[in-house]
Amino acid sequence: MATAVPPAPRKRRAWLLAVRPPTLPAAVSPVLAGTGIAALDGDFNVGRFALALIGAILIQIVVNFANDLSDFRRGADTPDRLGPPRAVAQGWLSQREMTMGIALATGAAMLVGIVLTIIVGWPILVIGAAALLAAVTYTGGPLPYGYRGLGDAICFLFFGFVAVMGAGYVQIEELSWELAAASVPLGCTVTAILVVNNLRDIHTDRASHKRTLAVVLGERNTRVEYAALCFGAFIAIAVFAAVGLLTLWTLLALSALPLAILLSREILGGCSGAALNPMLKRTAQLHLLVGALIGLGGVIATL
Repeated sequence: MATAVPPAPRKRRAWLLAVRPPTLPAAVSPVLAGTGIAALDGDFNVGRFALALIGAILIQIVVNFANDLSDFRRGADTPDRLGPPRAVAQGWLSQREMTMGIALATGAAMLVGIVLTIIVGWPILVIGAAALLAAVTYTGGPLPYGYRGLGDAICFLFFGFVAVMGAGYVQIEELSWELAAASVPLGCTVTAILVVNNLRDIHTDRASHKRTLAVVLGERNTRVEYAALCFGAFIAIAVFAAVGLLTLWTLLALSALPLAILLSREILGGCSGAALNPMLKRTAQLHLLVGALIGLGGVIATL
């Protein structure tokens, strides 16, 4: 059944909805984790942290804006879509306005990246440029990887591994195995957010020839993938803490395991359609909680 069309919001409200605030924990969590783990090897610099956080959020906004515009142009945002309404598809923002929004958000992210490059060196410019490229080409460009079943892998790579490593590099100006270890659970939980989104849209994506991994795997296997990612995050934390790659204080993150169990039971139990929208928000909250607790563990270990 098609989702009822909500009344058109005011322009400012339309832009806020296009930003998709519930998705922003995907950007915040790896910065918290990477910064906290980096504290084990150096001093915490609040200015660098703030810049990294702002840059990460801006990149997430670029992802959201580009996805909004590209899915509309490719016909993926049909009236049957069960997710929250998209600004361009609803006519709240024109294609031209969204294109300008993408340009402004990208420019702001690049400005933050340039400032960080001046402070910590050229590697952060490479990291930021790669993340922006991944953001724009998720559903945009001639070969959108989100339409070719590669979204989950790229999400894990850039919003898990690259994001945590980048946040840590901003603080200590080097990469470490500890940062790499911290990126694994965050890669799992951020990918789980995407899995819920794609599970909800599996039927409309299939109809519009958007070949997400969920479409390739099918509904049952996608539900298993979600649970595997959630539990995989906590297994990774326990293993890396046991072998010394993460401080034992990061085991604080295991306190989020009951939430992961609850969410996995809901997904494996058949939660579907529009009922997955709250699950999307709760998975984002799980991701934020895990990142914050890993970061807190790193900070406590320095005390």
